[in-house]
Amino acid sequence: MSASTQTSGRAQAMLNRVRTLSLRNKIFLATVGVVLLISGAIALLARGILVGTLDRELELRGVAIAQSIAERGGGYILDKRPEELVALLFDVSQLGDRKALVAYSFVMDIDGKLLAHTFVRPFPTELLEVVAPADSQETLVRPVRFENSDAVDISVPIQEGIYTLGRAHVGLRQSHIDALVAKLRLTFLGFISLVVVIIFLIALVLSGYVVEPLRKLTSAAEIISRGRLDQPLDLGGAPLQPGDCPAYADTDLPCWHLDEMAPGEDMPPRTCNPCKFYRKRKGDEVVQLADAFANMVWSIRLYRHRLRESEERYRPLFQANPDPFLVLDVATRYFLDANPRAQELYGYSLAQLQDMTIGSIEPLGTPQGVQRFITEGTSGDHVLYTKVGHITRSGKTIYVNIHATMAPYRERVVVIFSATDVTDLVEKDAQLIQASKMKTLGEMSAGMAHELNQPLNAIKLGSDFLKLAAGMDMDLPKAKFQQVSDEISAQVDRAAAIISHLREFGRQSDLMPDKVDIRQPIKGVFAIIGQQLALQNIGVQLELAEGLPLVRAHINRLEQVFFNLVANARDAIQALKQGGGTILIRSFMENGQLVVSVTDTGCGIPPKDVPKIFEPFFTSKRAGEGMGLGLAISYGIIKDYGGDIQVESEVGRGTTFRLLFPPAAPPLNGEVL
Repeated sequence: MSASTQTSGRAQAMLNRVRTLSLRNKIFLATVGVVLLISGAIALLARGILVGTLDRELELRGVAIAQSIAERGGGYILDKRPEELVALLFDVSQLGDRKALVAYSFVMDIDGKLLAHTFVRPFPTELLEVVAPADSQETLVRPVRFENSDAVDISVPIQEGIYTLGRAHVGLRQSHIDALVAKLRLTFLGFISLVVVIIFLIALVLSGYVVEPLRKLTSAAEIISRGRLDQPLDLGGAPLQPGDCPAYADTDLPCWHLDEMAPGEDMPPRTCNPCKFYRKRKGDEVVQLADAFANMVWSIRLYRHRLRESEERYRPLFQANPDPFLVLDVATRYFLDANPRAQELYGYSLAQLQDMTIGSIEPLGTPQGVQRFITEGTSGDHVLYTKVGHITRSGKTIYVNIHATMAPYRERVVVIFSATDVTDLVEKDAQLIQASKMKTLGEMSAGMAHELNQPLNAIKLGSDFLKLAAGMDMDLPKAKFQQVSDEISAQVDRAAAIISHLREFGRQSDLMPDKVDIRQPIKGVFAIIGQQLALQNIGVQLELAEGLPLVRAHINRLEQVFFNLVANARDAIQALKQGGGTILIRSFMENGQLVVSVTDTGCGIPPKDVPKIFEPFFTSKRAGEGMGLGLAISYGIIKDYGGDIQVESEVGRGTTFRLLFPPAAPPLNGEVL
């Protein structure tokens, strides 16, 4: 690893260490660092200024001493009085505190001869080597070293008029100068240190003052994050109890602040304005942050209280509802929720349902149901589907009436539907329809006997002819023999077809409908009773359009419906006692629906009876001629297919029944027809 990489790694580690410091330590260390940096710069600058000033001051003092010697020693030199000159040197050099500063002083003549000095011992010869030239006119300052001591030698010329007599030397002790500088440095550093300590303490207190509200906010946020909103929070300001808020005590009451009622809007009774809990104190940004945090906490607490009360109010309605309720995600088609009744009906636990899609209980080919509503519905729509086939966990098929609505739920679009179990009702309806068909078969017995009698008679004639030919030993041509045998075979097929049709009509139909061509059950009815109507002088006109869409129904139940209508038309025509009439059956499309109209020229229905004709057990016939269930059962069958029956009648002119069917819906994705 290169040195630059190691340096970068250490720098990154240091940066990470700084990032992990608390805000208080960051403020404290940043403040102290800045103060130390500034103090260091000031100390360096001041030290240079003060030390330089002290050095200059001492140098000036040395120059002044030397000049004093030069001014007063010139006369002694001219008069050659060395004793007075020595006394002068001692007096000047040892005066006051100069004794500690001045290490020596001496005078030399212009020839470099030592005239006087303050040494009480032999004069150090080292000084003679650094004091030349003696005739210089300038003030010279030089560092010297003698007898293992350092000094600053200051020499000034001794002049008398224009003549230079020599030079006066004053040696300042370097140790004394260093001591003065050290004392000055120590004093200054002590002052700087005192300032730093004071600022250190101020920064410590200030960082604690700044961080303390943030620490309280952090502690409060930690408590809130754990969902403990009911605990008192130390955010400053006067504490308030939730009971002081009218909107908290009564969740039906709007909150002036949280619900943002517009200015000037009428306040409901007991609405407070302004809100006691809304805080906006004067203060710095930390105080404003604490107030904003307190307002947020109160908003959360109020909405949570409202949400909890709403949950307590409406959840039991969902859980304890006697009808099965399920919630289905439109996007994924997975169940999101189900009440206990739904779990009981379908035999799955809530966890199992949440791992299932609607396809698990509702077959894809179901003509109407939740899957079709998901495909065709939009948010806000609601529908009712009756007798929808669903499959339970045990594999049993049940029939349910579904009330479904599409609505938003936890930020999703869902279908919420109830599934009322009507399996028993469907089975009883099937039994009732089957019983009605058996009754119809009984009513058709005369017609069926006539229909069967015709092929039997033809077969009888054919067989008698063959018997006679054999008895008379007739030589029949092969073509004639073939014609008779073909006719017998055709009549047998006709009789078999009638019997097969009767068996199919009498069979109990499956509960799941098929796609049916509407012409097929209509023609099936007249295949059975067409001849009977003809014998009763009742004409039948069929105007069945080609290419009409299929309808989803049971073919034998539709035969039951059309038989009931045709039988009623027959009875109405015979009630006129005019000796005949007409039944017209038409099929066509109208407003997107397939319509079949059954019109007769019978007696008609009195207007007062029209609203009652679909009621069970209502009949206008005499006792023993009918139970009044035919139209009621027909109405229920058509409604089961999503259709409708309309009736128009005029007494003495006839009646028209209009049967409306929705075309079979297009297949869903993946549905196989």
